[in-house]
Amino acid sequence: MKDNIPRQAATPIWQKLTTMTAEIERFTVGRDRELDMLLAESDVLGSLAHTAMLQTIGLLTADELTALHREMRAILADIRAGHFEIEDGVEDVHSEVELLLTRRLGDVGKKIHSGRSRNDQVLLDLKLWTRRQLRQVVDLVEELFGELQTQSEAYKDVLMPGYTHLQVAMPSSFGLWFGAYAESLADDLLFLQAAYRLVNRNPLGSAAGYGSSFPLDRQMTTDLLGFDTMDYNVVYAQMGRGKMERNVAYALAGLAGTIAKLAFDACMFSSQNFGFVHLPAECTTGSSIMPHKKNPDVFELTRAKCNKLQALPTQVTLIMNNLPTGYFRDLQILKEVFLPAFDELKDCLRMTTYIIRRIEVNRDILSDPRYDLMFSVEEVNRLAADGMPFRDAYRKVGLDIEAGRFQPVKEVHHTHAGSIGNLCTDSIRQLFDTTLAAFGFERAEEAERKLAGG
Repeated sequence: MKDNIPRQAATPIWQKLTTMTAEIERFTVGRDRELDMLLAESDVLGSLAHTAMLQTIGLLTADELTALHREMRAILADIRAGHFEIEDGVEDVHSEVELLLTRRLGDVGKKIHSGRSRNDQVLLDLKLWTRRQLRQVVDLVEELFGELQTQSEAYKDVLMPGYTHLQVAMPSSFGLWFGAYAESLADDLLFLQAAYRLVNRNPLGSAAGYGSSFPLDRQMTTDLLGFDTMDYNVVYAQMGRGKMERNVAYALAGLAGTIAKLAFDACMFSSQNFGFVHLPAECTTGSSIMPHKKNPDVFELTRAKCNKLQALPTQVTLIMNNLPTGYFRDLQILKEVFLPAFDELKDCLRMTTYIIRRIEVNRDILSDPRYDLMFSVEEVNRLAADGMPFRDAYRKVGLDIEAGRFQPVKEVHHTHAGSIGNLCTDSIRQLFDTTLAAFGFERAEEAERKLAGG
């Protein structure tokens, strides 16, 4: 990043006369410089809102605010262009931004921290970053949902075995199989929406967790940043560190559970012993010794990554579980498990959509006699519909099976809601769309555009 003022040495913004040792600095800073790069854009947006509020309460002049916003937007442009860095000797992104402003504007740059602590700065940065990440996750979920619904309709008339206890049970269909995962995503979206609602509350102004003697206008920063509301109680705002990550982690874990189950099905159904689906050769990997192998590595890795993501709520809980009220440095470690989780989940969503779009379905599964008995319940129901008591029909079909007399009729006539013949695809779409519309992403995105000068 370029500026016109000679660089001064970077020292911790809290440092007075005592200088900490290099070993202490290494251990306490940890991975903050690396992970804070992810939060840089959010940090500048938060400072744009905070300084605008400071000017209205008399802590900045109009000219000072104009200069600060000009330089902040220049820093923001550098961040988005990939030209921003956190220098050696600078603890975190908050310190780097303040240092750059001080180099460029002198004492004016030192005024931006009035009424604020790094505690509520990082709370704010994490919330702004997380709501943006949730939007990206939701967009990818919508894409996968659409692909599953498309495949559900395309293969709604192709029957396949349904299983209980991994034993052949009753007729299912690819329409049901694809559609089941689409509806699962609709439910996962409810948890993502709840997580977004909890994230989209403004902690700024809570300072170190006990407020400030400055007459901060917290409603102003709430509106400028596009939050639904604020975290009102300043102590609770600080208590939200860790709680926010845990709640979001549960939503991510629920979604990861759906994808992991789908990945397991796809691995199993594409094996030679099942042969229900076929993965294009270009979507598989080979063996170093067995020339015939076409391995579903993408789904296996997806399953493993999503299973790991389901541990995220526990990781977060164990880091922050036994902390009393107030800030503790333990919370810094949350970044290390929480921030990378989003990219991993997004990658799994992209790859799952990619493969589902290309998966090929076996339309001739039922020619294999090993699946004949899955039509036994259809015969029991036919006899019962003709007037035979259900238990008598059940016994008759059971005896015919034992005697080798059972002859399956490989047709089904399921018409009730959600069954093979009535997938309720449109209703599931409506369920998904209703939840999707309730997020209200546009308000937050418009607020950020205005702050950035767009």
